[in-house]
Amino acid sequence: MAFLEVKNIDVYYGDVQVIFDLSLHVEEGEVVSIIGGNGAGKSTLLKTISGLLHPSRGEVSFEGNAIQAASPDKIVEYGIVQVPEGRRLFTLMTVKDNLVVGGYNSRASQHVDKMIDEVYTLFPRLSERESQLAMTLSGGEQQMVAIGRGIMARPKLLMLDEPSLGLAPLLIKNIFETVRKIADQGTTVLLVEQDVKHSLSLSDRGYVLEHGRVAMEGTAKTLLDDPHIKTAYLGL
Repeated sequence: MAFLEVKNIDVYYGDVQVIFDLSLHVEEGEVVSIIGGNGAGKSTLLKTISGLLHPSRGEVSFEGNAIQAASPDKIVEYGIVQVPEGRRLFTLMTVKDNLVVGGYNSRASQHVDKMIDEVYTLFPRLSERESQLAMTLSGGEQQMVAIGRGIMARPKLLMLDEPSLGLAPLLIKNIFETVRKIADQGTTVLLVEQDVKHSLSLSDRGYVLEHGRVAMEGTAKTLLDDPHIKTAYLGL
């Protein structure tokens, strides 16, 4: 039984179908990348796993529990946490208050101080900025807060949606190094990312979505070496 298993799901926005008969799995301890072009269904998939959307058909299970009908807050309690595209910070709150908000669930609420220390160890700059309003931070610092807020919830599975979006190359490198550290510390990671080379380089396996379907899957190395991936996503 897989740690996370998605089986034959169809997902709609209103009358428009976005995901078609999609299946994938993630094993505990893995880093798995989801790659694909704009409109491929990547963010929709994460929202479905998070409970923000519900499939019209198919199943989503986590640690053996069916979660496809569960509410987002219940899914967080199970240990699945999504860091959304665009960061979605509380911009008029301080860095520290944004982080503390991430700890408001039964799995994390007794460990807030410990988790704050862990976030500051991963992102020392946030310790220096803890009293600043989130709106005053750079884009890279805001992304650190967004990831840190996710870590505060003590996830078993951390899902990251485009963490490098809009960042300078040096910051992108730092973000991916941090994702690797998070994985090495025992958190399973499901990563949606436009920077295909970086994301596959730190992943164990990957899935390619095209038009709401799984077009390819395999080890990260297999995908990086594939001619279609090189042409379509790496510009080679």
